[in-house]
Amino acid sequence: MSIDEIAHRRESLSAAKQAVLARLLRAGIRTDAPGAGAIRPRDPGAPALLSGAQQRLWFLHQLEPGSAAFNIPLLLRLHGPLDVAALERALAEIVRRHEALRTLFVLRGAAPVQQVLPPPGRVLSIDDLPSLAADEREAALRAWAEKEAGAPFDLAAQPGVRARLLRVAANDHVLAVTLHHIVSDGWSTGVLYRELAALYGAFTRGEPSPLPPLAIQYADYAAWQRARLAGEEHARQVEYWRARLAGAPVLLDLPTDRPRPAVLGTGAASRRFRIPRPLHERLSALARAQGATPFMAVAAAWAALLHRWSGQDDLVVGTPVAGRTHPQTEPLIGFFVQTLALRMDLSGDPSFRALLGRVRQTTVEAYAHQEVPFDQLVDELKVERSLSHPPVFQAMIALQNASGAGPE
Repeated sequence: MSIDEIAHRRESLSAAKQAVLARLLRAGIRTDAPGAGAIRPRDPGAPALLSGAQQRLWFLHQLEPGSAAFNIPLLLRLHGPLDVAALERALAEIVRRHEALRTLFVLRGAAPVQQVLPPPGRVLSIDDLPSLAADEREAALRAWAEKEAGAPFDLAAQPGVRARLLRVAANDHVLAVTLHHIVSDGWSTGVLYRELAALYGAFTRGEPSPLPPLAIQYADYAAWQRARLAGEEHARQVEYWRARLAGAPVLLDLPTDRPRPAVLGTGAASRRFRIPRPLHERLSALARAQGATPFMAVAAAWAALLHRWSGQDDLVVGTPVAGRTHPQTEPLIGFFVQTLALRMDLSGDPSFRALLGRVRQTTVEAYAHQEVPFDQLVDELKVERSLSHPPVFQAMIALQNASGAGPE
């Protein structure tokens, strides 16, 4: 992104983001580097290679082809009159617009490639729920939704999206859209919801699609990214990470009542809690006063907690970022998300404000060097692999603030 583009968007930024941006520019960090060069439609005759993120997920899919671990299930309960024909037409238009949603991943020689299919005739399957008592009906709904979410994809034989509509009653429906992560991410679900709402509304009124044509497709981005990864910018970013993570601890040594397993499992538990609004407001005010974002404040608090538990004053925390460093990628459905490793420095017993300043600088620099796919970074750093724990970091923090992430 150029400075002219930054200036154009400045009015929509919060005060905290503007302060961070100003510091980034004063520090001389190359804000234009990740988005340099327009993404152009690829040569139709050239093989559509996978992006770095897709390559990683495709490899994991080969290890467990029957797994639904990378399914992204979206479930909507629709009350009131439903125009099923308009809904199906809206879904079909989304699949037509976004090539990623009609792409197979097939081997061509020794490497996987994307094979884009023509728009399908139908994209929506319709089921009817049998007439049941109220308590049985809800149980049947849950079973139906779990079955949809848990059905694996054969990426070489079927696109990474399916849509089913369950008719519960005349004015009661459940729409299940299941996506494979190789063609979607959190930002993409926001795009899907917005387009579905716009298209369904237009089609029920007998109007044409209100959505502008897409200038590029995901495979065009993948080709652009591969060209970037073969250039000098990639080498510069790898060198940054090599220096940044040199000597970083291999493990986060957290106290536990269970020994670390020889092979990492998938069992987990979750705990939900709400931050009271007054606390959230105070945290946001503190971040603004320090020229930081709320994410940086929460990341600093997370680092302080991990420091207290582990006793380590040098630790690495992972975080996912949208990975849409180029403006042309913003309206696309596809797999762009990237993982960054934030090395936290808690040496010298800093105050929280001092720690927040360190985290702010670490985060800004990481964002400016986010193009290196994480699996490639692990290979470049020659990190010793272990089946008992993930490489580079074992704790993550994620801020779920994707615009339009759900229906309204």
